[in-house]
Amino acid sequence: MTITVGVLAIQGDVAENIAACQQAIAEMGISGEVIPIKTSSDIQSIDTAVIPGGESTTIGHLSLAGDTMASLADRIRSGMPTLGICAGLILLSSTVTDRNVGKTNQPLMSILDVRLERNSFGRQRRSFESTISMEHLGIEQFHAVFIRAPSVLTVGTDEQVIGSLDGRIVAVQKKAVIGTAFHPELAGDTAIHRALIQMARR
Repeated sequence: MTITVGVLAIQGDVAENIAACQQAIAEMGISGEVIPIKTSSDIQSIDTAVIPGGESTTIGHLSLAGDTMASLADRIRSGMPTLGICAGLILLSSTVTDRNVGKTNQPLMSILDVRLERNSFGRQRRSFESTISMEHLGIEQFHAVFIRAPSVLTVGTDEQVIGSLDGRIVAVQKKAVIGTAFHPELAGDTAIHRALIQMARR
């Protein structure tokens, strides 16, 4: 069985996530390929998706062209394993505010019933790294890189908190959808990408 991983290639850490997925496939010793996805037709050929970090407003508005966001949301709702990273987590959320400017009017998929705060840890110069536990994914310690990171303020009944830092929720899961406030593609550790691909294999 060959797994096809699609990385949303609109803006942001596209190359880094393609490389992380390719490394994960190699480490797992399985047959797979990683492709950039830009259009709704690209989305129909993938088994699992990564929505990378970047500028969530830009990614959201550009994804509206050609119904890319709607097509991706339909596939995710149908059960396709998906990893949303930082901006990707924002796009998957149902309610988003910004620590500095308050309510945002950006496009959202409303896949995860979470209330999220953008720039929760501060602006770019406040970026930092920390070690967190993600035992729900079988990951005892993960080196997490936070860049203009959001945090989840509240979760719905179907969402599970799978990572926290100093009392703030930084990773959630709902069925086959994982969202992280940090950037696993920058960690030098493919554990989260491997967990995503393993869900697609199942």
